[in-house]
Amino acid sequence: MSARRHVPQRSCVACRQARPKSELLRVVRTPEGTIRADDTGKLAGRGAYVCRDEECIEQALKQKRLARSLGVPVDGETVTEIRQRLGGCRSAK
Repeated sequence: MSARRHVPQRSCVACRQARPKSELLRVVRTPEGTIRADDTGKLAGRGAYVCRDEECIEQALKQKRLARSLGVPVDGETVTEIRQRLGGCRSAK
């Protein structure tokens, strides 16, 4: 009998739905204070997760939930980077 592998779950800051970590986009505030999208999930710093869905990303930005989770305002350059990371990764909820 094979053992089941544990799949880490994280909650989206916008819709609050728990999903497997691999299905979400991690946005991280690095120790230097910059905000970056983290595809690897391994960058050091304070992280927040958001669904790879346009609606969730827009809600997280509009309602400032991403900024609140990271503890700093999200600048326009970061917003552009996050939207670029969506390119073709749209998933239905």
